[in-house]
Amino acid sequence: MNYDKERLKAIQQRLGIEADGIFGVGTMSRIEDLLDSAGIGVPDTKPYALTISKAGLEELISSEISSRVYYKRKLQHPIWPGEKSGITIGIGYDIGQQTRNQFSKDWSAAIQEPELSRLSASAGISGEAANQLLVNLRDITISLDSASDIFYTSTLPRYAKKTLKAYPGIELLPADAQAALLSLVYNRGTRMTGASRAEMKTIKPLVANKDLHGIAQQIRAMKRLWDNNASPGLLKRRDNEAKLLENSSRDYTDNELLYV
Repeated sequence: MNYDKERLKAIQQRLGIEADGIFGVGTMSRIEDLLDSAGIGVPDTKPYALTISKAGLEELISSEISSRVYYKRKLQHPIWPGEKSGITIGIGYDIGQQTRNQFSKDWSAAIQEPELSRLSASAGISGEAANQLLVNLRDITISLDSASDIFYTSTLPRYAKKTLKAYPGIELLPADAQAALLSLVYNRGTRMTGASRAEMKTIKPLVANKDLHGIAQQIRAMKRLWDNNASPGLLKRRDNEAKLLENSSRDYTDNELLYV
């Protein structure tokens, strides 16, 4: 038994949140809420980038892995999603978008050698070149618990910062809207040059103007990039992100919010 993990689960139960044993955004957000309620020590600068909704985060995760059962059946070994993707592991972690150093920094606590080095060799490689590497990586297994640990403690906070940098003013949008744009950046990255990135670039001034409907329209417009039959999951993801944005101007309870 991992004593620290079990102790953290007991603390999470006392906090009234999911007892997953991961000291991630859910636990930190709940602690921050309790400190705010008690009027204790509000820092001059926020130690987080975005305020997102739990519903939005759940939608992001569902888009990446569908369910725990599906993850175990299809995603616990490295995959190549196709097109311009790289080797992908865990909760939608595309190694092709990372440097070797970043990948090793993110995953060294969850993957041991020599598997860590084998996977790190695919960093920066995408498309068909990545697909050629897959046959020699399929024997590696990454549990959903390990994947979740890395996602909540490392990857998600880093992509929240990327999203804030890409879209200044996003922190002033409703929590569902912030979650939708985080999902978009998590899936597509932050590059805004080239014909395939026209909508990503157009969204930037719309965020600054708090034009939620306009942002939703641009996200739907991205569907031009994917074939209806080959990429139904991506098309559905864009629609769901757009719906989150369009319905984001609502009241939120403290328990619905996560700070990442």
